[in-house]
Amino acid sequence: MIKFLPPCIWSLALLTISAFPALAGEISTLAGNGKPGFSGEGGPAALAQVDNPFGVTRGPDGDIWFCEYSGQRVRKITREGKLITIAGSGKKGFSGDGGKAENATFNLPHEIRFNSQGDLFIVDMQNHAVRKVDMKTRVISTIAGNGQAGYSGDGGRGRLATLRQPHSIQFNQAGDLFICDIGNHVLRKIDMKSGNISTYAGTGKAGNTPDGAPLAGTPLKGPRSIDFDAQGNLWLATREGNQVFKINPVEKKIYHIAGTGKAGFTGHGGDAKMAALSGPKGIAAGPDGKIYLADCESHSIRVIDPEKGTIHLLAGTGKKGDGPDGDPLKCQLARPHGIFVDKDGGIYIGDSENHRLRRIR
Repeated sequence: MIKFLPPCIWSLALLTISAFPALAGEISTLAGNGKPGFSGEGGPAALAQVDNPFGVTRGPDGDIWFCEYSGQRVRKITREGKLITIAGSGKKGFSGDGGKAENATFNLPHEIRFNSQGDLFIVDMQNHAVRKVDMKTRVISTIAGNGQAGYSGDGGRGRLATLRQPHSIQFNQAGDLFICDIGNHVLRKIDMKSGNISTYAGTGKAGNTPDGAPLAGTPLKGPRSIDFDAQGNLWLATREGNQVFKINPVEKKIYHIAGTGKAGFTGHGGDAKMAALSGPKGIAAGPDGKIYLADCESHSIRVIDPEKGTIHLLAGTGKKGDGPDGDPLKCQLARPHGIFVDKDGGIYIGDSENHRLRRIR
């Protein structure tokens, strides 16, 4: 059984990582035995089967939560290392609103987040919706998207709007919800007080994003994943664009931080803007000010130092494979999608096609 240590002991010397990326510590498997499926419920997470883990985060209960893209579920790892399913019956569909979350059906959930009240939000990608689980009652509902693919509803209730394959969500400091509406090449915003939806960035058509451009009228190319840093800046990874941007909400401008726009696996230790990324699918703003990427198609985890303007390789070899645990730079990954950096510095990775959840500490 996995022994979960107190958060104060889970620390990772991230300053060491930024200066010496090769000394990142050790990578280990927290959940999944490498075989896709659903087994081990209530038992040791490392011995259980999970199915294509994507988004990962720490819940308000202190446990590690993740969603299974192919498994159509949301599960968590307790402090004792046990695996428990919270939402999803495992069947593909779009049902369950008004009932218990464990009986609901999803269609390829991509990411999960918690709001300040401790409720769970799930991006239900192929249902073109965002779902909410009231964690006091465990009742599920839909807060954005009517189940149909489209681009409509700005100015009205989010539940009545149409989205097109939303992938990533995150809350800003004011508690409003931002959505990567990737199929429409825009970021949408839901005012959580009124429930109304609007377009925050993007024009609805894919296009290049100039450095320093205003939000209004500037296109995006495949906005895939978002996170907010401690200063309130919104960090965006574009999948088709193979780039990373920082949006300053006060200036209402977007700045190019990393990626040439061409797909590749180059630039380690050098200028982040001159590096080649390969379909980044996850982004996380760390407590150290660094920006972490699940660079999916290069099967790696990369880290950007915004102050120095450099990018480094943190885990993976660039080739698809499965492990071994130990040295992160010798551990092959398989199309990682999810990444989360904890307050204590632990780095959690949804190693998707290895059907494992891994941690660097």
